[in-house]
Amino acid sequence: MQPSLAATSPVRQPLRARRLSLLVVGVCIAALLAALVAALVHGTFASAVAGFAPAAADGLIAEGTVVTLADDDVPAIARLDSDLSAAMLQAETDAAAEGLAFQVTSGWRSPQYQQWLLQDAIELYASETVARQFVATPDRSSHVTGKAVDIGPIDAQLWLIEHGARYGICQTYANERWHFERATEPGGVCPEMKADAAG
Repeated sequence: MQPSLAATSPVRQPLRARRLSLLVVGVCIAALLAALVAALVHGTFASAVAGFAPAAADGLIAEGTVVTLADDDVPAIARLDSDLSAAMLQAETDAAAEGLAFQVTSGWRSPQYQQWLLQDAIELYASETVARQFVATPDRSSHVTGKAVDIGPIDAQLWLIEHGARYGICQTYANERWHFERATEPGGVCPEMKADAAG
């Protein structure tokens, strides 16, 4: 059997090679453009928080500082949503009767502080996609609206997970055992948790 003309044609081989070369060049250009866009986005986040240092006025609760829901002179507590605050105070009172104490590790946050946390997470995980699983953007964060509170220690978290619905309080992210919001009516059923903050 003789080879076909297409397989042996000296014109077809260089044409195929040129097409393949153009495809490879196109893929390389697309990859470079994607890297450039990623660098620009990262630079935008970095410039948004450059020189910013969170303070108590932004909702920062300094590491090692013990803050409870009764500390209403602390901005992170004072600026919580009133319904969330009242529900959490009732839950805290009932948990205290069982020998448990709540400690607030984070409450209300300013948009600048939230952006700073997001940028810090992007640098920590070297991935914006992974960072957003743990830190929402300021426009999507329930902390910025005062509708979320992070509670410790673990025994308080577990108590709230089990009993929080009595007060309308629910764990809302499956990957954040400490993050609670008022997500139902007192005595209601908590909605299905989102996988993470990006969901």
